[in-house]
Amino acid sequence: MSAPFAKLPNWAEYGLIPVVNLVVAFLISGLVVVFAGENPLKAAYLMVSGAFGSGEGIGYTLYYATNFIFAGLAVAVAFHAGLFNIGVEGQAYVGGIGVAVAALTFDATLPWYLIFVLAIIGSMVMGALWALIPAWLQAYRGSHIVITTIMFNYISYSLMLWMLNKVFKPLGSMAPQSRTFGPGGELPKLDWLLAIFGLDNGNSPFNLTFLLALLAAFLVWVLIWRSRLGYEIRTLGFSPGAARYAGIYEKRIIIVTMLISGGLAGLLAINSIMGDQHRIQQEFVSGAGFVGIAVALMGRSHPIGIVLASVLFGMLYQGGAEIAFDMPNISRDMIVVIQGLVILFAGALEHLFRPSIVAAFARMRSGSAASTVTTGA
Repeated sequence: MSAPFAKLPNWAEYGLIPVVNLVVAFLISGLVVVFAGENPLKAAYLMVSGAFGSGEGIGYTLYYATNFIFAGLAVAVAFHAGLFNIGVEGQAYVGGIGVAVAALTFDATLPWYLIFVLAIIGSMVMGALWALIPAWLQAYRGSHIVITTIMFNYISYSLMLWMLNKVFKPLGSMAPQSRTFGPGGELPKLDWLLAIFGLDNGNSPFNLTFLLALLAAFLVWVLIWRSRLGYEIRTLGFSPGAARYAGIYEKRIIIVTMLISGGLAGLLAINSIMGDQHRIQQEFVSGAGFVGIAVALMGRSHPIGIVLASVLFGMLYQGGAEIAFDMPNISRDMIVVIQGLVILFAGALEHLFRPSIVAAFARMRSGSAASTVTTGA
């Protein structure tokens, strides 16, 4: 994704600006806590200790972060091509159909590691297919990708409700959900990974999908920065006119990029369905697709930044629950307000402080150049 304004050093671009935005968001969040009659320092302590103070808290934080990594990568890949994929939520939702079909069909006959592979394929195919129609409309009919992907989010809710009631719901059941998977449809938890650091995973649903998310982040890095396709995607995002002049087929890149983005979004469903709930039911995505937009913006559309931003938002989810539990004046809705402030400064206002930082760097450079000239004279 191209960056507006002047070029900054990478450490300032990918580290300083996100940190400044984050600090301001937390300062304003502190004022919200003060208005609610609570101590903001205590709230900050509860949030950090709730998210990282125990093995179980870390497990929950990384479980939430897993969803955000997939969502952030899906949004970021589209960003690099100049596309704003708002439909990650719906693509992840439909991706769950692929996961559920694989688990419900083979959970009694195949081991989990084979069903895991089938679930990866199924979720990516379903997520990619759900992104294909908006991509085709954008490439060949000029429809705006933001509008079409938003509409497809709503369509996915209706489709999933129909699937749950007409296809997945067992006979005699009233709840719109599938039966519970057998052992083959349940992913192993990563207790051993936390045990290496002397931590107990407890009851958290931290599972194997986290390692898949890290692998996906690495593969996205290879795709975007170490492949010809990635170069074409970035060229199209930076300058569509230059891409056309260079012979890059714009329509093909739009469709391929959205297929990759939708496939990554579909992977999100594995974490919730096979790693935690062991069934498919309503609202298993829980807004993670929309959070992925903020994660991609905060992470500057780079896989490393996305992983770090995902852990931050995982902390907000897990730590926010701890605050709501220990501070009666701060409801769950107020936690959403705090999370919204972080999303606001990381997303919509991400360039608010950029001109000031750019000006500060320009003054530093001019001062350094003047000093060099004076010394040379």
